[in-house]
Amino acid sequence: MGALPVLTAAASVVGASEAVAATAVIDPAAQRQTIRGFGGMAHAAWIGDLTAAQRDTAFGTGEGRLGFSVLRIPVLENQADWSRDLATARRAVELGATVIASPWNPPASMVETFVRGSQTNARRLRYNAYGAYAQHLNNFTTHMRNNGVNLYGISVQNEPDYAQDWTWWTPAEMVRFLRENAGSISTRVIAPESFQYLKNMSDPILNDSAALANVDILGAHLYGTSYANFPYPLFKQRGAGKELWMTEVYYPNSSDSADLWPQALDVGEHIHRAMVDAEFQAYIWWYIRRSYGPMREDGQVSKRGAMMAHFARFVRPGYVRIDATANPASNVYVSAYRSGSTVVIVAINKGTSAVSQQFTLSGSTASSASSWLTDASRNVAPQGSTSMSNGSLTATLPARSVTTFVTSLGGNPSPSPSPTPPITPSPSPSPSGSPGTGPRLAYTMNAWNNGFTANINITNTGTSTINGWTLVFALPSGQSLTSGWNATYTTSGAQITARNVGHNGTLAPGATIEIGFQATHTGNTAEPTAFTLNGIPCTVV
Repeated sequence: MGALPVLTAAASVVGASEAVAATAVIDPAAQRQTIRGFGGMAHAAWIGDLTAAQRDTAFGTGEGRLGFSVLRIPVLENQADWSRDLATARRAVELGATVIASPWNPPASMVETFVRGSQTNARRLRYNAYGAYAQHLNNFTTHMRNNGVNLYGISVQNEPDYAQDWTWWTPAEMVRFLRENAGSISTRVIAPESFQYLKNMSDPILNDSAALANVDILGAHLYGTSYANFPYPLFKQRGAGKELWMTEVYYPNSSDSADLWPQALDVGEHIHRAMVDAEFQAYIWWYIRRSYGPMREDGQVSKRGAMMAHFARFVRPGYVRIDATANPASNVYVSAYRSGSTVVIVAINKGTSAVSQQFTLSGSTASSASSWLTDASRNVAPQGSTSMSNGSLTATLPARSVTTFVTSLGGNPSPSPSPTPPITPSPSPSPSGSPGTGPRLAYTMNAWNNGFTANINITNTGTSTINGWTLVFALPSGQSLTSGWNATYTTSGAQITARNVGHNGTLAPGATIEIGFQATHTGNTAEPTAFTLNGIPCTVV
């Protein structure tokens, strides 16, 4: 068994066999992109559906689970097949995940063949079918909504620039469709999903204001994309208000076992660079269950899956990446994320020797941190809690390992991820505990043409634990709730009542929980002005 990740106060003595790294400084005030989640693809028509147990492993957040918060499904050509991934999508939503969808081909009636180089039967969408195709995407969105799944977004086309086996789109065709037709689509629009993050597919969108206005998420795949091409300066210049997602990859290949070690560490570095260098807001694997994927064919989490779980289980939707010393030593990669007072640090050591790594959390008085470790013999294994000194700790990062630390800006860290609640939530405990001066609440809204999502962070500012909570607020005129996560929602006119579910009913002093919901609007995107928690007015920040 490899060395345990020894955590000590900052003044600890470093062992002679350990390399010493520069201090990794974490700055919670320097906020970068908001994370939408980590996930993978389900495609029942091609590889069979996930079983009920596999769905829980994929989207649950407890020990031995992947913690995925995004599911990608296909938009199949034939409407008769649209429910093939519905059971998995419903369960993913029940467990707090968001769902997106991508088409490989339009219905056959909308397609024509043409000659493209040596390919004599290349396919493309007929120009006179663009409007009908937008309606096709709308119909799929409506079908999923009517069956309990509100899509977070829908793509125009999967890999339009690598389409020998599906439908080709040129950059000009993509821009034309976005300009003239995508505005009628009733959920977020994702484009262009280039197979290799080729900027010749996305630059024309960013350079065309009319096309860009109808895009909500710039989606990209990372097959063969060098790390040097991860940054995207033009998106930073012109993508204000848009999201940037990595919507498909497998890495480093599909030929080796996902349990091959230490090769699986390459996945950890790949995610790190996708978050830090590319500043993606989502990281989505190809097939969830595959010999080279995050879940083995027997339903168990693989080593590659453990790499994803180090991020996915702890960096939940709505967390914000914060500045951290990204490469404090050779082969050591550090990234950090924040939600309210909770801070998550993911540290990867690809080297063959242990590294003594000091972490300093600026402005923090944190007194302890919890950690989870993956190495050759363990997968996201809990390592318990250790004390910190004035927001600093020194950790021995074992050779060839990944460690996730969870701490806070002050006091004790938030509790470890709880097991996923059952389909029918347990009855909420009776509210108790004194919230003191009143809870603090942060409301973050992300709106598009006729809908929005809202993330709500609730912090217990009192001195007593809250055992069971009920949040009440009213939506502004024209807004209507359609679904939510991490709480049980009921509506009465404009009033919304959100009650805790089984895993988040206890709110310790200083602790923060996150809930959220999706809603429609008719043009009014104002935020609620008042919230009460257990009848006590919240301070909205």
